[in-house]
Amino acid sequence: MADTPPDSLPPSLAPGAAGAQRIAQVTLDEATILWRNADVEQERRVAIYDLIEENTFKPLRSAERGAAGPYHLHLSVTDGRLAMDIKDTADQLLETLLIGMARFRRPIREYFAICDSYYQAIRKATPAEIETIDMARRGIHNSAAELLLERLEGKVETDFATARRLFTLICVLHIKG
Repeated sequence: MADTPPDSLPPSLAPGAAGAQRIAQVTLDEATILWRNADVEQERRVAIYDLIEENTFKPLRSAERGAAGPYHLHLSVTDGRLAMDIKDTADQLLETLLIGMARFRRPIREYFAICDSYYQAIRKATPAEIETIDMARRGIHNSAAELLLERLEGKVETDFATARRLFTLICVLHIKG
């Protein structure tokens, strides 16, 4: 899409259009991801697909300087901080947001634990047990998304669904094996 002239973009993606304040591409720092399994890969693929399909993302400093989106987002973890490299569709860096991860350690740990229980339950538990674990998993995920929204306040305008998907990707970056 970066090679497509702005006048041939769909109205929702044309620079300056309200729908352009979104993420068009997301990548994760492969060096940060130390371990994967099929379940994690599936979570990563689904989160990225869902995020690209529907999201709201407006980096406030970049928007103040005239950036209209859509954006390319690269996520990595460096020195215990989440780095969000926000680029335009020509891959020119607009800004990097750094978010301390200390407040996310517990939600990430809880999310990993409940996901492990969920994946085990899928293989051998009753539907009622699976549903109970899934409700707990969604609760932890929702709380973490609220925390992410709080941490992005004043930096990025986004919505709850986008924050949930971003939290999933943050978790992928923290898997140690």
